[in-house]
Amino acid sequence: MSKNKKLIPELRFPEFVNEGEWEEKTLGEVAERIEEKVNDKKLTTASISAGTGFVSQAEKFSRDISGAQYKNYIVLNEGEFSYNKGNSKRFPQGCIYKLKEFKQVAVPNAFISFRFKSNFVGDFFQGYFDNNYHGVQLMQFITSGARMDGLLNIKADDFFSIVLPTPLKLEQQKIASCLTSLDEMIEAHNQKLELLKDHKKGLMQNLFPKEGEKVPRYRFKEFENDGEWKKKPVKQVFSIFQGYAFASNDNVSSGTRWIKIADVGIQEMKNDTQSFLPMEFKEKYKNFLVKKGDYVLALTRPILNMKLKIARIDEAFNDSLLNQRVGKIVTSNDSSFVYYLLQTTKMIENINKNIAGNEPPNLSFQQIGDIEVFLPSKMIEQQKIASCLSALDELITSQTEQIEQLKQHKKGLMQGLFPKMND
Repeated sequence: MSKNKKLIPELRFPEFVNEGEWEEKTLGEVAERIEEKVNDKKLTTASISAGTGFVSQAEKFSRDISGAQYKNYIVLNEGEFSYNKGNSKRFPQGCIYKLKEFKQVAVPNAFISFRFKSNFVGDFFQGYFDNNYHGVQLMQFITSGARMDGLLNIKADDFFSIVLPTPLKLEQQKIASCLTSLDEMIEAHNQKLELLKDHKKGLMQNLFPKEGEKVPRYRFKEFENDGEWKKKPVKQVFSIFQGYAFASNDNVSSGTRWIKIADVGIQEMKNDTQSFLPMEFKEKYKNFLVKKGDYVLALTRPILNMKLKIARIDEAFNDSLLNQRVGKIVTSNDSSFVYYLLQTTKMIENINKNIAGNEPPNLSFQQIGDIEVFLPSKMIEQQKIASCLSALDELITSQTEQIEQLKQHKKGLMQGLFPKMND
C-alpha cells in the first residue's frame, strides 16, 4: 500500500471525522484460519457461487460431489467466511463470502476458511470483498493461471497477507450497519420480484388450457359464455420469417443495427455487444428490417433452462436488420398473445422435443408447424390475456430496475465509505 496516500475514505460519518487515518492491517492480523475437519460429522456440503454466496452442493451441482474427500472438508459455522479460489467473470481472482444461509456446513478444504477476531467486524470487511479489494492484491501471486481443477494457485500465507485498511471497531460497526441495511432492502425487493415472477407463472398456467382441456381455468368474465377455444396447428396461428445471411465482413463500426442470435435473450433484447451493417443496407434489405414492437426468436439454441429465447424489439433495436438465425414472428392473431403462447410450458416442451438430437439445436418452422395449440377465436380475448400478462411484465421490469438502482447505489456508497485502492 502507498505510504504517501492517506488512509481516509471520501465519505465518513460525522462522529468519526476527527478520528484520523485508518490503520493498515493484514487479513492475518484481523482474522484466523479455520482448519477443523468434518471427520464423522453429518453436515450439509456447501459451495460458493460468485454473486450469490453459499449454496448447497445438491442445489449447485444437483448432487453431493464431496465423495471420499468429505472427511477432509472444513466445518464452517454461521458468520464465518470462506475464500473460493475459483475464478469468475465478476471475481477473476476468486470470491469471499460470509456464511449466512446455514447454521453449520461442510465446505471443501480447497477453500480458505476463516473467522474474524473479536475486535473486528466481519460485515465491515465484507465490503472490501464485495468490491474485489482482495482480488487486486492477489493478482501478484497468480503466476500460472488455474490448476487442473479450475482453482487458482493462491497459497494461504499469500491470501492472509492482503492489506485491509481498518478503523476503530465502533466505526467498523457503523459502516457494517449501513451496508447491512442496504442489503436487507435489496433482499426485500428481490423477494418481491420472485413473488411477481411466481404470480406470472401461475397466471400462465391458468390463462391457457391445460393438457387435455379446451378452455383455460381462469377466464375473463365477459368471455365465459364464448365456448371452447379452437384447436389449430401452429402453421395456422403464426409463421417465422427468417433473417438474411449477411457476411461477417459486412460488419462496420457504425450504421444500421444488426440483430444476431446473441442479441435475443429470454424475454429481453441484450444490448451488451453492438453490431452494425452499412447504412445503405437498410434500403437494399428492407424486407429484413424489424420495428419496435415486433417479436423475434433465436433459431439456434432457442431454449435455455426450458425457457424460450424470444423477445420484443425495443427502441434500441428499432429499424434493425435480422441476421439469418434470428426469426420474426408473423401472425394475423394478436402478436402479443402469440408471444405468451410460445412461452407456455407445453409449447416449450414440444419445441424442445422437436429439435432434440441436433447439435447445435436448430429450430426451423417446419419442425413445429404441425404442433397443435388452442386459442380463443375472438381477437379481443387474445388481446385481454396479452394485456394482463404484459402489465405484469411491466411490474417485473420495474422491480428489476429498482433492484439494479439499489445495487448501483450500494456500489457507489462502498466506494466512498472505504479508502481507494492504489492506482
